[in-house]
Amino acid sequence: MKKAQNVLFDLDGTISDPKEGITKSIAFALEKMGYTPPPLEELTVYIGPPLWQTFNALMNAPDEKSVEQAVRYYRQRYSDEGRGMVENILYPAIPETLKALKGLGKRIFITTSKAEPIANQIINHFGLSDIFDAVYGAEANGTRSDKTDLISYILERESIAPKDAVMIGDRKHDIVGALDNGVPAVGVLWGYGSAEELRNAGATTLCKKPEDLLNILSEGNAPTQPYGQEALRRSAQRSFSTE
Repeated sequence: MKKAQNVLFDLDGTISDPKEGITKSIAFALEKMGYTPPPLEELTVYIGPPLWQTFNALMNAPDEKSVEQAVRYYRQRYSDEGRGMVENILYPAIPETLKALKGLGKRIFITTSKAEPIANQIINHFGLSDIFDAVYGAEANGTRSDKTDLISYILERESIAPKDAVMIGDRKHDIVGALDNGVPAVGVLWGYGSAEELRNAGATTLCKKPEDLLNILSEGNAPTQPYGQEALRRSAQRSFSTE
């Protein structure tokens, strides 16, 4: 069985625990928009999805300009002032696992719905810049915040065949985005998605701790038959080849 040589990592809930910074920044934005935010613990379900999706849900489908303003308020606290970014901690064993994967000859990439400059700042903050081959995220206006679009972009930009990649993430968006592109996916259980959520999204391989990834990726045990009509459509449309 051929081993995946390109590993795409989600950031929030997979590499680091961003709970405090994200929930406080969402609450801050809601208050600035005139809403009473729910308790911070209830906001953990919004760790992972794109910000535009989050504020659409929390503000009861407001107009587009209101959502954009809420995103700006969120970023004011999270990144412009820098408070949210540092209210963030690496999960245990993540640095060691990433270094071990590099030692196995893997290319590893950040694949996040966060704005790309913010993702880069976080990776720099944790001192992980030299480990990742590249950091990929959304544009400031939300373009490529959807994981399906982002993963498609990475595959094309890096000339990676879907069968030579694997996506690692903690939420359904990571799994669906990977399978939509014909990329195998592994769900992790130390983040914010449950085993049920990940399995329902299509994940057939789950990890309880980062060290499990070494066994899966070094032995070539990651799932190799992603499914879905979108995966077939994108495969047919993809014109580049890395064979």
